[in-house]
Amino acid sequence: MNPVRLWAVARKEFIHVLRDPRALGISIFLPLVLLLLFGYALTLDVDRVPLVVWDRSGTVQSRDLVSRFEGSRYFSLVRRVGGYGEAEEEIDHGRAMMALVVPVDFGRKVAADRPVQVQILADGSDANTATLALGYAESIVRGYSQEIVLEQARRLTGRVPAIPLELRPRVWFNTDMQSRIFIVPGLIAVIIMLIAAVLTSLTVAREWETGTMEQLISTPVRGPELILGKLMPYFAVGVLDLILSVLAGRYLFEVPMRGSLLLLAAVSAVYLVGALCMGILISSLAKTQLLASQMAFTTTFLPAFLLSGFMFDIANMPKALQVITYLVPARYFVTILRGLYLKGMGLSELWLECLLMVVFGAAMLGLAVTSFKKRLV
Repeated sequence: MNPVRLWAVARKEFIHVLRDPRALGISIFLPLVLLLLFGYALTLDVDRVPLVVWDRSGTVQSRDLVSRFEGSRYFSLVRRVGGYGEAEEEIDHGRAMMALVVPVDFGRKVAADRPVQVQILADGSDANTATLALGYAESIVRGYSQEIVLEQARRLTGRVPAIPLELRPRVWFNTDMQSRIFIVPGLIAVIIMLIAAVLTSLTVAREWETGTMEQLISTPVRGPELILGKLMPYFAVGVLDLILSVLAGRYLFEVPMRGSLLLLAAVSAVYLVGALCMGILISSLAKTQLLASQMAFTTTFLPAFLLSGFMFDIANMPKALQVITYLVPARYFVTILRGLYLKGMGLSELWLECLLMVVFGAAMLGLAVTSFKKRLV
């Protein structure tokens, strides 16, 4: 490989990138825009569930129970209704997701230490959110019921009985259980894969479409020199995108970085090289920019978004899809990023994923170099 020819190709590609400020601006700011959109819009938190209440009892006890829902950050009392018809209308129009119905004899039975039931009506069209909201409601009712039992025991025995089993949960790594802390590191992997592959997927195809590939083929430049030379400017753009994404994650979304920055930089560079080479490989095979961009989007964004564990737990997928996820490099990079960001893991825990990233980068580089042939057909 001749370094002079390699630098000549890289310099030509640098000039081409700098002469197209719109494409350069998109390649630099699009990751930030995607990060802002996904980081703020994509949330798995279930807070402020809209709730309507039909308090048929109207007693001190029923108002106490309703106040527990009002005081919880998981529920937002929309209005008080006067019957099932109004509750159903609120749920049908989407103004409420749940309805709490307190029976007429609630206060009397609670005062008499007799069992009583309250009803929760939930909109189950969004099964995941409904399940979480029902869990919150059940927790509130269970806490209220426990206080009644303790008060009953205190009245009978004159002292507050000790609770035989008490759960004291402690959440590690994401103490406030905010979904953005979990989402943003994985989002960086998805965005970098998409941007890197799409950028380079147009490089070789553009040369074929504009007719300049024939001129390049007629020069002494060899295939590996051409591919690596084209790779260099986009690697620089990708590194800049990666730095901006990491800074946005740290200072905009306040995602803590507990692991090694050096390991993050090294693994990210390997991942970036693999993604860029994957784009060049697509570009060499497609020969047209339209087909290349479509192939890049289909083979990078969709697998990285759906099959990397970024959004959906791989363990809950069908077995066939679980096997396919092993072919998605973003799966390993998402694991590395979450391990570094949230758990402060190091190379001793992440060596297998790092090794697979190196294999991915080397395989894509080899395929990109060998796939390009200096011939017209």
